[in-house]
Amino acid sequence: MNHSTSLLSVLASLLALFLASCASRSVTLGPDGKPIDSQGKPVNPFPPGTYDHFKAEADYPKTMSVWKNEQLLASTHEGNSRIVISLPIQRGFLMNGDEVVIDYPISSGVPSRPTPPGKYQILEKLVDKSSNAYGKVFDAEGNQVGGETPKDVPEGGKFVGAPMPYWMRLTWDGVGHHIGPLPRSRRAASHACIRGPRAVMPIVYSKVKKGTPVTVEE
Repeated sequence: MNHSTSLLSVLASLLALFLASCASRSVTLGPDGKPIDSQGKPVNPFPPGTYDHFKAEADYPKTMSVWKNEQLLASTHEGNSRIVISLPIQRGFLMNGDEVVIDYPISSGVPSRPTPPGKYQILEKLVDKSSNAYGKVFDAEGNQVGGETPKDVPEGGKFVGAPMPYWMRLTWDGVGHHIGPLPRSRRAASHACIRGPRAVMPIVYSKVKKGTPVTVEE
């Protein structure tokens, strides 16, 4: 056997091993549409760090994690940005054109006070904002008492509005996007506003302006 024949034989053996390995790791889709291996375990076929990899993770969209395209974020500004909110999956997206810049968890309005779907523009931006409708109620001695609206304040007491920093108003009747607590169960929990993570909202806020389009999808 000459040297070239030996080399071809080695290459053929390596190819056979590669194909066998691929066959043993064949990927199909499970009932939820997520990739699974031959044992039915979740598998992520995309390169780590990519957006496809982030979305293919078994806990997406319920994850509290945030994905950023750092390179695109640097070139995103108030002149080319927009925001998309998905109510069904409770995720927010800072967009640059049709590309996702940041994908982050949100919490929208509860069924009794739902976040209205539709197309909006940012009407107002305030770094420091407190609610004039919901918050904590205290009696005349400064003790917190039951209730959460100004009408619940007892005589001599006071109302302290819930903080809503990095406020971006969507409607004049009180719906906006701002920093707020997100339930670990990843459910709607607000009074119609759209809450976002403390680590993300200042970035989103800095990339938009009054007039930036916001789409709330149902």
